[in-house]
Amino acid sequence: MYKLLPKTHTDSSEFPASESKSSTTIPLEFLCEAVFAGDGFWGLEAAFGRVDGVVKTATGYCGGTLKKPSYKEVCEGRTGHTEAVKVMYDNRKISYKSLCDGFWEAHDPTNKEFLNFGLSTHHRSAIFYMNEEQRKQAQESKIRKQMKLNRRIVTQIIALDSEFFMGENQHQKYYLQKSYRVCESLSLRSTEQFVESNIACKLNGWILGMEVRGIIDELTMFLESHKVSDQTKLACGEIIEDLRRND
Repeated sequence: MYKLLPKTHTDSSEFPASESKSSTTIPLEFLCEAVFAGDGFWGLEAAFGRVDGVVKTATGYCGGTLKKPSYKEVCEGRTGHTEAVKVMYDNRKISYKSLCDGFWEAHDPTNKEFLNFGLSTHHRSAIFYMNEEQRKQAQESKIRKQMKLNRRIVTQIIALDSEFFMGENQHQKYYLQKSYRVCESLSLRSTEQFVESNIACKLNGWILGMEVRGIIDELTMFLESHKVSDQTKLACGEIIEDLRRND
C-alpha cells in the first residue's frame, strides 16, 4: 500500500491545475454533495470516480453514534456506522437523480445480508439524503429500479442526521494506491490532498472494474485531455503498456 510522503510546505502553484483542488475551479453554486453506502466502500468509491461530473470522492463512516470511529471499531459492529462514500459533483454535468440511478448498478441492492445487524452493519445499502428534494429523488429512483427487478431492493433511504467521518488513509482511493508510481507522481502530501485530488478520483475509478481495453482507452483519453505532470504521464503510460502486453 502506498505510504504518504512527508508533509512539506509546498505552494499549490507548483502542481498542475488538475492536480490541485479541482473543486476550486467550479463555482460553489454548482458543487453538490451526496452520500451513498453499498457494501464495502472501496468498490463504490471507484464506481463513482468513473462518473463524468463527479469531482471528488471520499470513503468514510456514516450513521453511527461514536465520534470519529476507526475502521476496526466500525467493523466490530458496535458503533452503528456504515461504510459510505461522499461524492462531490458538478450539477451542470450530472444530476442527483443520475447518481442515484447509477448507484444501483454499482452493487447488489437486493442482497439480504444488508438487513443483518451486529458484525455486518458496516456493510449495508443506503442512500443518505441531505434534504427533502434528495429524499424524493432517491425514492423515485428506487421505485424505477424495483420495477425492473423480481427481487426486493433492501436499500434504506435515510436522513443524513449525523456527521460523515472520513476513513483512514489506506481506505482512500484504495485501488489507485496499489499503483505506487502513479501515487508518487501526484506528489500528494496528506490524506486530505488525496481526497481532494480530481486526478486521484478518476484514476482510482478507471484502474478498477473495467475491461482491459476500457482502461487503456480511458487512461489514454484522460492523458490527452488533462494537464498532468510528466511523471504522472510516464507512470500512467507504463500501466497502459503493461495492460497491452498482458491483453
